[in-house]
Amino acid sequence: MIPFTAFAEVVAYAAGAALLVGAAGVAALYALRGRSITVLLAVVSAATVLATVAGIAAITLKMLISDHDRSVALTVTAIGGLVGLGVSLLLGHRLIGGTRSLLTSVRAAGETGRFGPPERRLPAELTELGAELSAAYERLDAARARERALETSRRELVAWVSHDLRTPLAGLRAMAEALEDEVVADEVTVRQYHAQIRAETDRLTAMVDDLFELSRIHAGALRLSRQRVGLSDLVSETVAGTEPLARAKGVRLRGEADGVLPVEVDAAELGRALRNLVVNAIRHTPEDGGVEIVAGAEEGMAYVAVSDACGGIPDEDLPRLFDVAFRGEAARTPGGGAGLGLAIARGIVEAHAGEIGVSNAGAGCRFVVRLPLGV
Repeated sequence: MIPFTAFAEVVAYAAGAALLVGAAGVAALYALRGRSITVLLAVVSAATVLATVAGIAAITLKMLISDHDRSVALTVTAIGGLVGLGVSLLLGHRLIGGTRSLLTSVRAAGETGRFGPPERRLPAELTELGAELSAAYERLDAARARERALETSRRELVAWVSHDLRTPLAGLRAMAEALEDEVVADEVTVRQYHAQIRAETDRLTAMVDDLFELSRIHAGALRLSRQRVGLSDLVSETVAGTEPLARAKGVRLRGEADGVLPVEVDAAELGRALRNLVVNAIRHTPEDGGVEIVAGAEEGMAYVAVSDACGGIPDEDLPRLFDVAFRGEAARTPGGGAGLGLAIARGIVEAHAGEIGVSNAGAGCRFVVRLPLGV
């Protein structure tokens, strides 16, 4: 058994030689830090071999073994080091090939907008990186699609609002000029013009309010004052607020809620969303038709369903019904304002972490709002 002092001396010599070579290797890695992975792996392999050779040389000199034995030991170590260097170069070549394949895919994605992972088999880390890049490009593509849809909606909004503002403003100007020039002088006509001016002013005010609300929603500036309320109370208030419009139109309006359903919502904002849905349903339901509001709970969510008798909506229009300024076929446009009511309703519901959807059902459409139940 080797004496402890001799063993400690061997360790000291080997460690000293290895540390010197290791320090030189670290310095080389720092100097070549901008080079390819193959070069860096070659430096690591060479440092490992040289550290081993230096340690063996130091030990054999200290142990005073024969030149023949020393040569054999150093030769075996050098051969092993060369094999290790070759393996490192092959590994570096594989890594370089994988990274270049990823780089080619990324460059191609810059032209096509879609990222396709390389067909060659990559190391696990590069495969994971490729999957993350693919997911990132998919998210970016979805964001671009949303941006294009939003820009389209903005252009449509400008066009529709310009039209809807121009028509009442032209009427207001004509009536104001007629009154100013005393073209209209009889008392009955004057009162009629005043009433029309008031009605058009109210309509324009409501349109401006809708635009302001929509701008707050799109800017993320909609601040909700949540409180615990019963969904049945919201349904009752919605029915009471829209009953005069339904009566004037000759539409039957009915609302019911299944028990006490607590929800944490901004009662004013959610009430506005529900009124928009009901007003939309009443406007597009023919005389002597019916509009029904039903509230309940299913699958852990509260829901409010508004059903009308509008005759249905073409399937191709359903996905765009909540878009800004979208009106669809002409049969659904009378009295529809700037087409902002449904867009505002969607924005308010989504701000409450809820969902809103529409489908054709029975003699018309069924709008459904889903909200988390209050705990």
